[in-house]
Amino acid sequence: MADTSAHGSPSCAERLKSYVNTQKGFILAAEILVSFIVIICYASSWCGGYTTVPICEMTFSMIFFGIFMMDLDKQFLGINWVWSDLFRAAVGAVLYIITSLVNLIGGSRDGACMAGAVLGLFAGLIFAYDTYTIFLQIQSNRQHSAAPTGAVFLSMLI
Repeated sequence: MADTSAHGSPSCAERLKSYVNTQKGFILAAEILVSFIVIICYASSWCGGYTTVPICEMTFSMIFFGIFMMDLDKQFLGINWVWSDLFRAAVGAVLYIITSLVNLIGGSRDGACMAGAVLGLFAGLIFAYDTYTIFLQIQSNRQHSAAPTGAVFLSMLI
């Protein structure tokens, strides 16, 4: 009889638990959760057309959550995942803030739309924080991989 307690690789549930405990996993999980709540608020109000942004951003966050959780970013090297994630987070922050401000300034029609707009601003801040952390990651990677340019330049001249 085979021993099922000793696995070579962790199960999907174990990867989920361990990835949510990381900073990036927690941010992506918060983005998914807040986007889902914003979808519910907008869908139950008279301004249901604004559900497009939270649906798209929740879907993209779920895709990136799955890719990073399963370490697929280390297997598919043809895509620069860090820059793709930066673009996703920056676009999400801008779109959430714009649509939420349009709802807040334009005079909300009902309470659910107003709640969706306020939570949308909160989601925009989460996406902006995600953009900031990705930018810091890119910046630290560039500083660690920078070559001393003075010696290289002089050796090329000689």
